[in-house]
Amino acid sequence: MSEVSSALPTSELAEQPVPRHYLRLIGVLLTAVVLSAAVPAFLIADVPDAGRSSGWILTLLVMVWSGLRMATAIASGRPMLFDFFFWIFCYVFMGLAPSVQIRSGLISTTTQGIDSALDVPTALLVWLGIICYEAGRALAFARERGARARDHAASRAARAGMPEARVTGVSTTRTIILVVFGFATSAYFVAKVGVGSLFLDRYAFENIRNAVWPDSATNAVVRALAVYPILVGIGALALLRRRATRGYARVLAAAIVVCTLLLLTIVNPISSARYTVGTALFALAIYAGTVVTPVRTRLTLVGTIIAFIFLFPLADAFRVGPVDVSRNGFFGEYAGNADYDAFWQIANAHSYVLDGLVQFGQQALGSLLFWVPRSIWADKPIDTGILLAQYRGYSFDNLSAPLWAEFLVNGGIPFLVVGFLVVGYALRAMDVRLLPAFSAAGYWAIVGAIFPVYMTILLRGSLLQATGGVLVAIACLLFVRRRTRPAGELGGLTTPQPIRETT
Repeated sequence: MSEVSSALPTSELAEQPVPRHYLRLIGVLLTAVVLSAAVPAFLIADVPDAGRSSGWILTLLVMVWSGLRMATAIASGRPMLFDFFFWIFCYVFMGLAPSVQIRSGLISTTTQGIDSALDVPTALLVWLGIICYEAGRALAFARERGARARDHAASRAARAGMPEARVTGVSTTRTIILVVFGFATSAYFVAKVGVGSLFLDRYAFENIRNAVWPDSATNAVVRALAVYPILVGIGALALLRRRATRGYARVLAAAIVVCTLLLLTIVNPISSARYTVGTALFALAIYAGTVVTPVRTRLTLVGTIIAFIFLFPLADAFRVGPVDVSRNGFFGEYAGNADYDAFWQIANAHSYVLDGLVQFGQQALGSLLFWVPRSIWADKPIDTGILLAQYRGYSFDNLSAPLWAEFLVNGGIPFLVVGFLVVGYALRAMDVRLLPAFSAAGYWAIVGAIFPVYMTILLRGSLLQATGGVLVAIACLLFVRRRTRPAGELGGLTTPQPIRETT
């Protein structure tokens, strides 16, 4: 082969296409260089060290590792979306933001007064969670390797005449019922708050909602019912459209357009939280087929990184008052910004544990039973963000409570270790189910469209605030689920092959 290649003229050698694995390698190197080398280097050069602590070294390493993990995901071209969004969150909220704030000495304005001696222990707790997360994924991967041998044997048996693999789809009848129900709940929500209030700034809109539904649990459930039945319904319609006849597909496409317009009226960037808007927009993009091929997946993941790092801070301009998109430089956006208080709330949670205030599982119980009104359960736990704010004596208590903080206040460091082991294992297991679903129009494609982005809300916390939306979305998903059918019935699509991937 080498003799033939050497005999070719130079012009013909130049015309030979670059092998795909080389292109992937170049892509991963470029992404890794930008995220794990260039951005950290520019941060050090642009943000002078005010001498608060050396904790920024550990958070900068979080950026480096998270950047490498995202670069690997982009290179693979596989939509392992739960894992990808975990690393985006770590990169921005546990790496980039705290590195800027510790070096500049300008920590979140809503969490002032935190002892700098807590910086390094807090960063170590962040790393402990990340290491346990990776260990959990490794355990899931080891379990998959054993299952692959059984899958291979099953595939051979199928070729010998046994039943083929089955893919879970959605029910047509139940999808229609869910869409009608979603229209009803959305109409009820709009009727109660008024159409005009949907385009007020976020705080004015929240004041109106709180006046209509004073109970926080009821408020959260009604809001979720106005959004997630329609969002899940659009996904189910999109799956039905992929295997419908041409005439029926046009009807479904028209229904999708109408539902999308209603959804974007309720979930708009003016009155809605950025996370909610991001969840809806990302889900719509996935429904449109942005991860059905490796190339599209890579472009989608790169675009998501850009959105989180550049567009997410700018979206804050819509929150209150006149729109203002002026910013004090790239890194200046993170210095002192109250939106990036997650790292400091972990510090407060660590201090809470050190003071011996942990009540095992108490906050988690409140999240699980979020739907119980306080009129019935007077001692119902408050949001963990509010709990930590009251513990520190802050006047402003609408703070985040990242998953690290939730685990700490529920059971200290042992709870954090076990919690992240479970999270890593569970997210890997769910990611594996997404891959065949995206290619075969399976039911899990809707899960992969909504929950990976929504997971950033859960990671940032508080869980009590975010649980309502999760449970409503899960209920909608379970409702439209159809019994498993042979993959060949889904529009002639082939049976997904076993996933072969390294950790």
